[in-house]
Amino acid sequence: MLRISNHYVSKVVFSLLFIEFLILIGSFYAGAAVRFMDGTEFLVPKFDHFFMSAVSFAVAIIFSMSALGMYQLDFDEGLRNPFFMKLMPSFAMGFCILTLVFYLAPDLYFGRGILVLVFLISATGIFLARIVFFKTSEIGILESRILFVGDGALARECGDLARNAKGYHKYDIVGYVSVPNEQRVIGADQVLELREHESLRQMAERLDAREIVVAVANRRGGGFPIKELLDCKLHGIQVTDAATFFERETYQIRVDSLQPSWLVFGGGFDQSFGRMFMKRAFDIVCSSLLLILTFPVMLVTALAIWLEDRGPLFYQQERVGRGDEPFKVLKFRSMGVNAEKGKPQWAQVNDPRVTRVGNFIRKVRIDELPQILNVFKGEMSFVGPRPERPYFVEQLSEEIPFYKVRHSIKPGVTGWAQVRYGYGANIEDTVQKLQYDLYYVKNNSLFLDVLILIDTVKVVLFGSGR
Repeated sequence: MLRISNHYVSKVVFSLLFIEFLILIGSFYAGAAVRFMDGTEFLVPKFDHFFMSAVSFAVAIIFSMSALGMYQLDFDEGLRNPFFMKLMPSFAMGFCILTLVFYLAPDLYFGRGILVLVFLISATGIFLARIVFFKTSEIGILESRILFVGDGALARECGDLARNAKGYHKYDIVGYVSVPNEQRVIGADQVLELREHESLRQMAERLDAREIVVAVANRRGGGFPIKELLDCKLHGIQVTDAATFFERETYQIRVDSLQPSWLVFGGGFDQSFGRMFMKRAFDIVCSSLLLILTFPVMLVTALAIWLEDRGPLFYQQERVGRGDEPFKVLKFRSMGVNAEKGKPQWAQVNDPRVTRVGNFIRKVRIDELPQILNVFKGEMSFVGPRPERPYFVEQLSEEIPFYKVRHSIKPGVTGWAQVRYGYGANIEDTVQKLQYDLYYVKNNSLFLDVLILIDTVKVVLFGSGR
């Protein structure tokens, strides 16, 4: 994994994206070369911005492919992956984006003749690149050999996670090393024994293990091999603890066995002036653009809500914001007029309180658009944890460790948990969403905010997420 602005990025996905970006740039020049075989047209003034046009084309297509989920890989499906069926829709979406770019910056326009050729060449290039990529994965080049220290329940959970990590890594688990004072739950055939006079480092080198994951729940006592792990690290073998492994592979921070010291002494949790300034600027710019683009949609939505039951267009509800401060969130009304009377209830899939118009605007997130005003007022950010009602905050804070950590930053209109997890309707779902929220609170950055916006586009298009 690479770390870009504290966020974990798969080396495999990053490499594929980089290769496809180069293919798109190269296809642009190849299309122009085919269109003007003698090359004389490249000398005229209108091609002064040709490189910027190529970059604009590549960025638009990469954005569209990301928004349609083409970089969420599944090696087991390989060439049968349905994302290949999204290649043409991605190019159609990219064409729409380029149309807007050319309208705003006419100098970047390069002609319909070149555009058709560029699309054909780049689509062929990307398709061939994916064939080579997945065929390469079948022969194990992308696999990483991993060794676990520990043979208890935590080690088994980490092993299951590595074994099922289909999308971004392919792991070859070489085995588990037992430690004293831990109840074994791993099968004896998977537990490795050190040879006579052999160290942990020598075992790892013999088995060609590139990474050691320390999955030991209880590290107290004299049996924990801290010196041997240090020796492994000093000789170039990556050593990772279970909490970091879980964070890296799931983009969550596990709460059921999390030690406060890991949060205190670990990296992240950037609350500097520079980060806060950049986040506020990002909030204002994105909210302003979204308001301009969606204003007609908001007018139609308001009319549809009024026509359905002649009730109020909006509803305000108290939510908990940064520093546990309450505020009133503004949304389009998606439930019946009296749906919120009485004891607060969890939202549910196919909630009977939701109106027909409300069901649609929830699926495509239109009901969230009025929260733009909360962003302008500074009560919310564009990206952040979902704000919850005080009644549930009090309940969840007592039942779930570290729940209030999510209130160290402003809540958001969209967020990491909302785009990564499905509908939440109980405590178990709330724990899963909290683990995504904690990841965002710890690793939030401008880069991660942009990724969440791209994922939000995918959620709106396909109706997934929360």
